[in-house]
Amino acid sequence: MKLEIAVVSAAGAGVAAAEGAHRIELCSSLELGGVTPSQGLLEASMEHVDGRLEIHPLIRSRPGDFLYSASDVDTMVHEIRHLLRQGANGVVIGALEPNGTVDVHTIRRLLESVRDTKPEAQLTFHRAIDQSKDPLAALDQLMELGFTRVLTSGHAATAGAGLGTLATMVERAGGAIEIMAGGGLALADIPAMHAAGLSAVHLSAKKTVSTLGRGTISLGTQDGSDPTAYTVTDRETVRAAKAKINALNLARLN
Repeated sequence: MKLEIAVVSAAGAGVAAAEGAHRIELCSSLELGGVTPSQGLLEASMEHVDGRLEIHPLIRSRPGDFLYSASDVDTMVHEIRHLLRQGANGVVIGALEPNGTVDVHTIRRLLESVRDTKPEAQLTFHRAIDQSKDPLAALDQLMELGFTRVLTSGHAATAGAGLGTLATMVERAGGAIEIMAGGGLALADIPAMHAAGLSAVHLSAKKTVSTLGRGTISLGTQDGSDPTAYTVTDRETVRAAKAKINALNLARLN
């Protein structure tokens, strides 16, 4: 089983690499569900990981739904080209039709950009599949389109709740595509994911930090939220997840 961490900073990428993650999904604005990272963030992250893990940037031109306009798609085509040329190992993409099926036309255009730029790049379909009408039908299409893996919570609010569907997806894929569990995944869920045949798990492994109450003056906001708060990759969570996976992998070998 492999470990992927979603990170939003070069420091987070360095933490994931130091603690033994296999790859990262690099994005910005994780609090909005994630959007495409900047070229500068990718460059800095590559320096921090120094080749110790794979970097897969999220390609998502805006937050919100996965129904994209022609302008959105054109933006993502350019983002794919620039980030792959910089050295990304693959990209994370996804698009849906209004009826909840995979937007094959958009996906094919994005895949064309990938193949023209870096034919060997890996392809991950993100959690748009969990907003699809039929995740198993969507999975069949993704296999036909040549995806490397799919990130999914099993069409549920959390991966733990979607375990049954995740297991069915693993069986349906038959090894042709990697099923990676993610979305509200708890550390305690990892053994069950392993037992169900999942070959990878995805965690944001984030914690919130704030300067409020630490000597920094802040006026706050009317709704009581903290304007100084932001998220960082939590080293201890990454370390604990890696330890669980190592133990499970070792037990399988024995």
